[in-house]
Order: sequence, then C-alpha cells, then structure tokens
Amino acid sequence: MQVRALSDLSDLDVARRLFDVVWPAADGSTQVPGNLMRALVHAGGYASAAYRDGVPIAAALAFAGRHRTGEGWHDHLHSHMAAVLDPYRDQHIGTALKMHQRLWALDHGIDTIVWTFDPLVRRNARLNLIKLGVEVDGFEVDFYGSMDDGINSGDPTDRLFAWWRIDSPRAYAAAAGRLEPLDPTDLVIAGRDVLEIELPDDIVALRAVNPEAAAQWRIALREALLAAFGDGFRIIGVSGAGGYVLEREP
Repeated sequence: MQVRALSDLSDLDVARRLFDVVWPAADGSTQVPGNLMRALVHAGGYASAAYRDGVPIAAALAFAGRHRTGEGWHDHLHSHMAAVLDPYRDQHIGTALKMHQRLWALDHGIDTIVWTFDPLVRRNARLNLIKLGVEVDGFEVDFYGSMDDGINSGDPTDRLFAWWRIDSPRAYAAAAGRLEPLDPTDLVIAGRDVLEIELPDDIVALRAVNPEAAAQWRIALREALLAAFGDGFRIIGVSGAGGYVLEREP
C-alpha cells in the first residue's frame, strides 16, 4: 500500500469520489466539491489517498486552522475527513493515513492536528487514544447539526475533539507502539480518582439493526460525558474492555 499527498484536480477527484462512497448523500450530491478541495489544498491544507496495487482505497482531507492560546493564535491542521472503503477497514489503513498526515504536518512546520470524532465508535476511540496518542479536549452536543449521509443520517452529531500534538512524547510513544489500554482498577489502587464509561461493541452495526437501541446509547453516553466533564474529569485513555477511562483533574 502507498499513501501519497494530492494536489492536482484529477487526483483530488479520486479522493472526492471515495468520500462520496463512504458517506453517500441521500440526494446524490457530493460531500465536498472538487473546486473547494483544490482551494483548501492551495491555501495550505492537506489531501491524500491510499492505494493498493494502484487502486485508491482510502483518502483524507484537512485544512489549515488556528486556535487561541495564552500566547495568542497558534496554527494547526484541522483533519476534516478520513475515509476507508468498507472492504479494507480494520486493516490499519486509517492509522497509515494518519501517520502520513503527521509526517506531512511536521514537514510543513505544523505541530498540532485537530479533528472531531463520534464518541460512540469504539474503534475510533482506540485508534485515536492508543495508536495515535491524541489528547481529548472538548465535547459538543450535535456539533454538525443534521447530516444526511449514509452513516450519520438521523443521528445527532455529538463529537469529541481530538488534539494530536504530533511532536509530543505521547505521540512518539504511540508511534512506537508503547501505549496500552488502561486498567481502571489498577489506577484506583494507585490512588488516582478515575472512572470508566462503557461503549457499545459496534455502534455502526447496531444502528443498522436496532436504531432505537443505538439512539439510547447516544443519549446515555452524552449524559455520562457531560456529567463527568462537569465534575472535573477528563478522558485519559481507553480500557481493555473498550470504554473510556477518565481521571479527575486536581
């Protein structure tokens, strides 16, 4: 497999078609027009595609952003979309896309990549917190509003914010495979104030067969996260059982 950055219109159109396959719009429209992708990349953004035997199987899109710190504005890369075709999921291709994005950002003088992710998707939580070493900072209820694509249609778009400080010790530890799931019991024994919030095994599959149960999971997780964050906890990792592990900030 090869991952490479994209810039010309024909390559960007390959990525656009991949996004439309993964997130098919109900009205048949495209998720992101090719001219907009071209403008985002020209303005300092990032687009890439992964190829297996010359066939495109995944793509990513990010644009240049800024966030305010105590010292003023700080540049970051906002990773807006990352798609892997269904037959190639769970083969570490998403990790490869992110690692390529990380190297690209470092090469372009960017030290932070930010994105949102659905807190109910367990495999994304593991990817972000263990394989990549992100920090989670922020939670928004229904962040994008209503979306009509094949994955998000009819479901509130609650999102956690991933902050990937790509030159941090945590990011390097993740890249070296040194981050592991946490054991909340061990942390409690060590005197740390922690709790675990359970996640469903596969929310995407559950939505397909039992949307009412999936909706109940959405509300339950939303209430649990809002209560925990309001009580001074923050997400520090995932457990071996696949739930979020949170620790109360001193």
